[in-house]
Amino acid sequence: MTLTHRLATPADEPALSAIMTLAIDRLQSTYLTPGQVQASHAFMGLDSRLIADGTYFVIQDGDAIAGCGGWSRRATAYGGNHSAGRDDRLLDPARESARVRAMYTHPDHVRKGVGTLILSLCQEAAKAEGFAALELSGTMAGVPLYRSFGFEGVRPFEDSGVPMLLMRKPI
Repeated sequence: MTLTHRLATPADEPALSAIMTLAIDRLQSTYLTPGQVQASHAFMGLDSRLIADGTYFVIQDGDAIAGCGGWSRRATAYGGNHSAGRDDRLLDPARESARVRAMYTHPDHVRKGVGTLILSLCQEAAKAEGFAALELSGTMAGVPLYRSFGFEGVRPFEDSGVPMLLMRKPI
């Protein structure tokens, strides 16, 4: 299997949304109760601002979308278009961390390097823009991957009863 990547376009949004729904429903169920999985849909999902900013990647295995994810130079920490509390303020690379955002792997492509590729792309792009650290709000399903990539836990928190972990990594 050879993974390739490209920047997402608005035309990708329906396919990406479908993968996000599958990933939330199927990959979170090992870590969350059915109610927490359902609650996840209220704040997780597609953020078209990332696509517009040119910071969101599509990972492909041949013609199939294997996953997606990106980073942001904006203050919003996580969430989709429908999430409350979004903040489009640009971050200051000299004193703030770039945000890793909206990472999802198609359930048929887990443990094949999709997440590691996304994190590598995010790290490279954020570093090129002068950021010295990355920060993310990790789901319990994602925490093992993020730790293996060098992220450390900062503090646990919850959104809508769903446990998450704020994580950070110097780059």
